[in-house]
Amino acid sequence: MQISAIIITKNEERNIERCLQSLQGIVDEIVVVDTFSTDNTKAICEKYNVKFVQQEWLGYAEQKNFANSLSSNDIIFSIDADEALSSELQQSLLDLKSTDKQHFVCQVNRLTNYCGKWIYHCGWYPDKKIRVFNRNTVKWTGTIHETLVYQDNTDIIQLKGNLLHYSCYSVQEHINNVNKYSTLAAEEYFKKNKKQGVIVLVFKPIWRFISDYVFKGGFLDGFYGFVICNINAMAVFLKYAKLRELYKKQKKE
Repeated sequence: MQISAIIITKNEERNIERCLQSLQGIVDEIVVVDTFSTDNTKAICEKYNVKFVQQEWLGYAEQKNFANSLSSNDIIFSIDADEALSSELQQSLLDLKSTDKQHFVCQVNRLTNYCGKWIYHCGWYPDKKIRVFNRNTVKWTGTIHETLVYQDNTDIIQLKGNLLHYSCYSVQEHINNVNKYSTLAAEEYFKKNKKQGVIVLVFKPIWRFISDYVFKGGFLDGFYGFVICNINAMAVFLKYAKLRELYKKQKKE
């Protein structure tokens, strides 16, 4: 079995080298589809044996499907630029390559590094993700949070080890991301004519904090666990507040 690693990028100079280094000697090909980065992403990629292609942004799912189509192999390992393989996950992929499985996908546990701290609670771990699949039978779909669609009879293999996710380097970066994605989520709800009342706007963020901090053990992650759970709750509030704003704007028009 030969595996191609697929990465989509835009201005990932602080992350991409760590990602590429973790793939060396593990996969048989690395394909990077870049949305015309203006930093050193391209120069860093050129230091490694990668197939580097630049493509205008098509949307998350479409961009990844396009990248998959450029692969020389049918078996894909999808990895983000801000992720890297743990040593145990590297060995799991090497072991997988020695098998003759056909109809399967592989699931990995993703462990997030937040402001320099590994987060094991807050609902963020194990954060299971399907990342290995056959491009002929599995496709990306969705707009904001893209997901993989595969057949019901597909074997799901759990790989040992962690996919190391270096997410936010600062609290401000996390807040900026939440502001961006809450806007996209609100717009998506609006397009689908989904509505939420004031009760949801008030109580759902509160429940999200209690769920993540108490029941999912966020308090065990110390200061940053508290920060994450608060921002998670804020993300819920912003999504519904922005959705209500869109409907109010529609009424005025």
